[in-house]
Amino acid sequence: MERIKILVVDDESRMRKLVRDFLEREGFRVLEAADGLEAMDLFYQDKDIALIILDVMMPNMDGWQVCREVRQTSKAPIIMLTARSEERDELQGFELGVDEYISKPFSPKILVARVTAILRRVNALDAGQVIKAGGISIDKAAHQVKIGEKEVELSYKEFELLSYFIENQGIALSREKILNNVWNYDYFGDARTIDTHVKKLRSKLGEQGNSIKTIWGMGYKFEVE
Repeated sequence: MERIKILVVDDESRMRKLVRDFLEREGFRVLEAADGLEAMDLFYQDKDIALIILDVMMPNMDGWQVCREVRQTSKAPIIMLTARSEERDELQGFELGVDEYISKPFSPKILVARVTAILRRVNALDAGQVIKAGGISIDKAAHQVKIGEKEVELSYKEFELLSYFIENQGIALSREKILNNVWNYDYFGDARTIDTHVKKLRSKLGEQGNSIKTIWGMGYKFEVE
């Protein structure tokens, strides 16, 4: 079986080597790019890239530009790396479809754990499992969401969030619980991370988005009327 390919994009060669070494120990195949332009060349050449680890600050083409271009044609999970920890950077990343957001400096072991968690969720979905609520149906194997017969385009994290809501219909879910389950690790970011995703999810679901109820001061509940 061919090893899973991960594209690591960072203008610091030492950082690329550090990440590559830890990923290769876990059996991944790593492709490297020193800037955004090189990253896009590799991305278009190799259709088997399963995940992208992407630095924000790079010459020629920065991480935001790369993310925008990748999202035009692909839903491949993206982990964004940044030396800045400002909240607006994080929210911008999620708006662009970033799946995870890690501030430098970070533990390579934690990065690998997050990579593994994302890929496990992508690849270990039960074949043929379809869950429904109201007019929404989710095919977890195909990673497809439909409202009636119309397909709805969701990012990876939006898909995970909607699946979690539907699988926990009628249950009041705190922001902390949502972060720990959907993001799959103890997340110490601002709760607005979830609010940003919920806002976009509601918008994409149209009238069906009304099933995501806000519980003020706590979190959310999915309830079909």
